[in-house]
Amino acid sequence: MFSSQIPKKLKISREIKTALLVITSSILLYVGISYLMSKSLLSTDRIFYTEYNDVGGLVPSTKVSINGNAVGKIQDIQLQPSGKSIVTLSLEHDFQFSKNSIVQLQENGFIGGKSLAILLKKDNAAIAVSGDTLPSVVQVGMIDGFKNQFTPLQAKMERMIVSADSLLTAVNTILDVETRNNIKNSISELNTTITSFKRASNTLNSILDTNKEKLDNTFANVDNITANLSKVSDSLASLELNKTIKKLQATISDFDAIVIGIENGEGSVGKLLKDEALYNNLTGASLQLEELLQDMKLNPKRYVHFSLFGKRAKQYEKPKEEDNTPNKN
Repeated sequence: MFSSQIPKKLKISREIKTALLVITSSILLYVGISYLMSKSLLSTDRIFYTEYNDVGGLVPSTKVSINGNAVGKIQDIQLQPSGKSIVTLSLEHDFQFSKNSIVQLQENGFIGGKSLAILLKKDNAAIAVSGDTLPSVVQVGMIDGFKNQFTPLQAKMERMIVSADSLLTAVNTILDVETRNNIKNSISELNTTITSFKRASNTLNSILDTNKEKLDNTFANVDNITANLSKVSDSLASLELNKTIKKLQATISDFDAIVIGIENGEGSVGKLLKDEALYNNLTGASLQLEELLQDMKLNPKRYVHFSLFGKRAKQYEKPKEEDNTPNKN
């Protein structure tokens, strides 16, 4: 009877061991899967959510920081039908912050990937608790900043290159073979002119060097002439010009008085110019004198008479006036 009970005990012991092994394996499997999925079985972490239009390569298990200190990690990222992504944050630290704090998607470095940082809000809002959804923001990275700055610059460069190409095409069109030859000839003639000018300059320098003494003497003579002119001007300035000017003014005043007297009919000249009776008498006397001279010319015997034999002179007869009326025939 004793021998028959021993295998039965052994059989029960093996079943217990097998069950324990299965249970242990299941537990280890669950723990391993939870670990790989960034989940903890007995975790007391706080869970928060945030939403992004584009996570930009963000992956689970990425760290979450506050002021540069790691306080948790990304537990899960779920793509929604709307195209947005719900990011689940698991915070291990019990640091308290406002529910208005912002979860910022940022770059770790130039090529360091993405991470999340909670930007604290110091306000009077309620404290964030596990299960809250926090607002989100995306920080423009260095590469994105370069892209944003380079895009308008690229457009400008493209327009500049097109303009430069058009300009070169226009220049090539204008500068045909004949024009290029003309430009070459002009440059050649310009070189010739510069050479001639250089020769003339050398010649002028030689002339100046040769006649330097003469030029010095000439400039010395000019200085002497200038000094003499200065002395002459001083001499002229020292003359009694004021007295001469006063005498000239007195003479002009006397002449003005004479002219005024003549205009007033004073003196012989004034009476001659202003007295009409005297003018008429002179005019009559002049007319009579003219008639007398005319009569002496026409009848000289009337005024000059010579008679050798005592002949009697003829009586004077007034000459007949000539008929000046024109002949009607």
